[in-house]
Amino acid sequence: MIPTVNGWHAVLAALLFLGAGWSRAAEDLPGAAHELARKTAALGVTRSTVTIDYRSLSTLPPSVLVQLRREFEAALPAGNEGPAVQVRLTLSENSSQYLLIEEAAKGAEMQVWIAGWNRPAQALATGNGPMLEKKLVWEQDEPILDAAVLGNEMLVLAPSRLSLYQSEGAQWRLLQQTMLPANAWPRDTRGRLRMTGNRFQIFLPAVECRGVVENQLSLACHRSTDPWVLESGSHEILLAHFAPERNYFDGNIVLQDGSRQNVQPFYSAAATEDASGVSWLLTQLDGQTQAWNSTAGSTAAIPNWGSDIVGLAAPCLGGPQILATRASDSHEPDAIQAYSIVNRSAFPAGTPLTFPGPVTALWPATPASALAVARDPATEHYAAYLVTLACIP
Repeated sequence: MIPTVNGWHAVLAALLFLGAGWSRAAEDLPGAAHELARKTAALGVTRSTVTIDYRSLSTLPPSVLVQLRREFEAALPAGNEGPAVQVRLTLSENSSQYLLIEEAAKGAEMQVWIAGWNRPAQALATGNGPMLEKKLVWEQDEPILDAAVLGNEMLVLAPSRLSLYQSEGAQWRLLQQTMLPANAWPRDTRGRLRMTGNRFQIFLPAVECRGVVENQLSLACHRSTDPWVLESGSHEILLAHFAPERNYFDGNIVLQDGSRQNVQPFYSAAATEDASGVSWLLTQLDGQTQAWNSTAGSTAAIPNWGSDIVGLAAPCLGGPQILATRASDSHEPDAIQAYSIVNRSAFPAGTPLTFPGPVTALWPATPASALAVARDPATEHYAAYLVTLACIP
């Protein structure tokens, strides 16, 4: 069995849920490939009856996929007879190991196996691989619902007001404040500031605002029951209705193709994609994160994530990634962890990014970054950070 390492509690739970099998730790890539080829051969297949797809979500060079193909196929038995089996082999990694994940489909039966080997000491020492970075953007006494940096200007959304700042060296100078409608907001108020160039939308419980930033603010707000626009990565969009007296979405959603669907209520959503198409990960009220798509419905659950997630698209990892907060019942400080999603299971990418207090908001900022807000219990201040998933060569 592969030994457990820090940060793998959520992954182990997800894999056990899906019935994945862990192989013994290998010494290197050929050892991992031969171990999984042995398991594949036990299905009765031969080199001629298996169809194999290779991909990488790791920082290993493309030449490693060529080596993987050579080692894996050479270890399969020769012959022209046997059942038809479809195999996908995925290279992934965490902070201490490289991982080889196999998904083998034989008719309606699916098997998932994983083998891993230790990353070289040099790669560990240099921090090779994806790394989360955070940069303090703004802090204040009033809760921060969302914020956006526009070159040398910045918008900060709070429950009572929208503020426009301009940078002066390393400082921000207040240019303008506009009060928002006086509403009896829920106790845990949520709000979204969505930018399109210099135009923006503000989504609040039962209120929508639209405005423009042109050296000063213009803003108009009205009562609204329209859905909020939720974005993930660079292209996926979901429309979701917010429960105005709560702090979550009620489950009535609209997909990009215009179809209306009904799912379980959820706190946040992020998209991922595999051979079956786009799936949305929804953090539900019971603490589970459900994978859902319009074809298969709810397909699997990922436990032990917090309620806030966002989808990013970091080019070094070859696919969409998810940032997720820690579960609220964790005894550790709050943190944000990046994950790659393989076979609807979550694999950590890099090490967690810790915060002094609870993360109260997490929204997309750009396709490759997010805006995270944390409350410091020592000062009671709210701090907004730009969180980026960096590709370290």
